[in-house]
Amino acid sequence: MTEHVILAIDQGTTSSRAMVFDEQARILAVSQQEFPQVFPRPGWVEHDPEAIWQSVVDVMHDALADAGCLPREVACIGITNQRETTVVWDRRTGEPVYNAIVWQDRRTAAKCREYAAGGGEELATARSGLRIDPYFSATKLAWILDNVEGARERAERGELAFGTIDTFLLWRLTAGAEHRTDITNASRTLLYDIHRQCWDEDLLAHFGVPASLLPEVCDNAFGFGTTDAESLGAAIPVTGMAGDQQAALFGQACFHPGMTKSTYGTGCFVIANTGDKPLPSGHQLLTTIASRLDGRLTYGLEGSIFVAGSAIQWLRDALKIIAAAPDSEAIARAQGVIDNIHVVPAFAGLGAPHWDPDARGAILGLSRDSGVAEIVTATLQSVAFQTRDLMLAMRDDGLDVELLRVDGGMVANDWLVQFLADMLGITVERPRITESTAFGAACLAGLQRGVFDSLEQLEGLWRRDARFEPDMPAERRRALHDGWLAAIARVRSAEQGA
Repeated sequence: MTEHVILAIDQGTTSSRAMVFDEQARILAVSQQEFPQVFPRPGWVEHDPEAIWQSVVDVMHDALADAGCLPREVACIGITNQRETTVVWDRRTGEPVYNAIVWQDRRTAAKCREYAAGGGEELATARSGLRIDPYFSATKLAWILDNVEGARERAERGELAFGTIDTFLLWRLTAGAEHRTDITNASRTLLYDIHRQCWDEDLLAHFGVPASLLPEVCDNAFGFGTTDAESLGAAIPVTGMAGDQQAALFGQACFHPGMTKSTYGTGCFVIANTGDKPLPSGHQLLTTIASRLDGRLTYGLEGSIFVAGSAIQWLRDALKIIAAAPDSEAIARAQGVIDNIHVVPAFAGLGAPHWDPDARGAILGLSRDSGVAEIVTATLQSVAFQTRDLMLAMRDDGLDVELLRVDGGMVANDWLVQFLADMLGITVERPRITESTAFGAACLAGLQRGVFDSLEQLEGLWRRDARFEPDMPAERRRALHDGWLAAIARVRSAEQGA
């Protein structure tokens, strides 16, 4: 085996994946394992951190075995992760004090309204680029401190550590030697000043979070630490880390201002590279950090859709109207585009640009002859409609996107990607490696370790699989979207002015 093998850990919302890449960015092996979702109450979503850790250990070993690679032959490890999901653990034992509270969790919605009052929203947006919403880590962390017996007191004594999943995995991989995160994950906590590039004292005070909990913040390509030999069988440097959506932006080689990607996994996340200047949004999009390499910062403008692929899982697992997710493509192709039925999958509220945590899902427009085909097709169309919402908001904020690179499990569906191109009215490109999150983590790790020489080399390694051009009259596109907006208005909560 080559000494330039890279192991990428992609810890997602419903599964953990490990991928092994060589120095030509070829995939040598993939291992994936689902883990349980925990729903204690309506609107609450949790994960067992120990189940996450065990799934990561399993897929790392399986992927290396499938690649025929020994741990000592791995040059480096890159980590990418579900962002905003919050873990607090004991610094001495490593034991979590509570389940991980997942980014989808809405338990702090009412508390967020309190935090937002009296100038809190303005403070949060000015410093972090975000808005006060249950989506982000700060209110989840505050909930753990206030609701787990003794947690706040232990935190104030310096006995506890906080991290998003990347930090928790690094801690475990290094046997507690390193408590670090990267700047993209830090920027999603609501506690980090994206302009001064530091934890913000005022935000910490606003949310009641002791600074002693926080990890060190590092560049995305950085020597984060070395794995404990017992966890993986060798001491391997961890040299790349990024939140999943920023990792996908990097894996899609969107290195220049204006380049934009959209990832379709559990949710859908659109990020545009805005260069070295933050672009404030007048349409409730998020100003965030795309990457920091050698101290050089790149900003991004992001829109987040909470439900995309998970809506197809809902059709499969809850409604049981499809046997497998890929079945949706043949059903939609046979049915064709519809305009009389809308599925609004607001299972965890509405994300950007609506930001309504209390909205709930609905199927609208049903008649006696409506059936499985219409519901499946409308669910797929909802993903493209939500993406159009985001792209129109980006355009109004001054960013005119002419080409979109897409990735994630859903984009294997050609019908969906063509409908996406039709609804956006722009070219959509799909790469050969659609798991851009893991690929981005591998690129960052390999860049730091010297497996890859430069961003220019990584640009040359990106390969297009397919290109989709819009083929729908503009009038038809607008009419379909108007129907969607009418459906959105029906599910908005009264507090949000529906």
